[in-house]
Amino acid sequence: MELKGWVELDGILLSSRELETLLHSEPGSVSRFGGEFFLSWDGCMARDHFGIITGPCPAGTIVCEGKNTGNISPNPPVLSLDEAIVTAVRLRSTEGVCAFSGGVDSSLVAFLAQRPCIAIGRAGSHDLVRASLAADAMHLDCTCIEVTHDDIREGLHAVIGVIPEPTPVNTAIAITQYLVTRSASELGHERVLTGQGADELFGGYARYRTGTDPAARLARDFAGLAAQGLRDQSVAALNGTYLSQPFLDVRVVRAARSLPASGMVRDGVGKWPLREVAARHIPREIAWYRKKAMQYGTGVAKVLQGFARDKGYKRSLQRYLDQIRTSGEARNGI
Repeated sequence: MELKGWVELDGILLSSRELETLLHSEPGSVSRFGGEFFLSWDGCMARDHFGIITGPCPAGTIVCEGKNTGNISPNPPVLSLDEAIVTAVRLRSTEGVCAFSGGVDSSLVAFLAQRPCIAIGRAGSHDLVRASLAADAMHLDCTCIEVTHDDIREGLHAVIGVIPEPTPVNTAIAITQYLVTRSASELGHERVLTGQGADELFGGYARYRTGTDPAARLARDFAGLAAQGLRDQSVAALNGTYLSQPFLDVRVVRAARSLPASGMVRDGVGKWPLREVAARHIPREIAWYRKKAMQYGTGVAKVLQGFARDKGYKRSLQRYLDQIRTSGEARNGI
């Protein structure tokens, strides 16, 4: 048996020995497995319901001898959003480090997990300042790491060849994830807890503040999480780590979907239901603070733009990225 990630059954974490015993004595229980995993045993393989952990079979499937033999469909008890988030974080908090930026998503996860935290960014960047303030307010153990131009350049050449679509936004996010997971690995952690998925579940993007049919937008953004996950886990794997995502726990997704899409944004503030839950656990100012996206808050996107200008690509960051990818610089680390 080989396992990447972790498995739970009915809210109980399974040790490797318990997992092996179940696979042989109750193979049908695999379809009820929760967690974040790619599992292989006796000619079979399986991935968790939402495919958080990458692997050579479709998300949420059981494949034996090359044939799809079942689906992974955990059905835990229905919980309130607060209860669901608390449970999801608890199940992921036995090990690892939290990627921390001081925003509501990562702050709620970090406070509930009570794991060490890592914040990265350029010296004086928005995210480092916010992370330091939030960590102090919540009495969290947070390592704040100032990244340099050389660090960002290393990240660029590391990720450009592994992310599926190296657009400017994808590349800047991937570099940020690379630097976070590199730091986690250097500190001896494999699991990195993140707040990802919250924007797609609770309407965190600016586009939710205008327009109509928020339910369709939420559905479309949630469907896009698979591509984001492939990008981010591919980058994390470069550092021997993986991203753990409490907001994409089946319990949390079900609780979020039970809420009216029209209530995700109120008075121009996104993620309203999540912020209400967060305010019960963390300081209200942190729960209701609206921060920048990671690639901007860390300063990574600005440095990336500077790299392009220095190479003569003043108006097209995309052309600069394409040039790196096709020239062999990514492979050679130039």
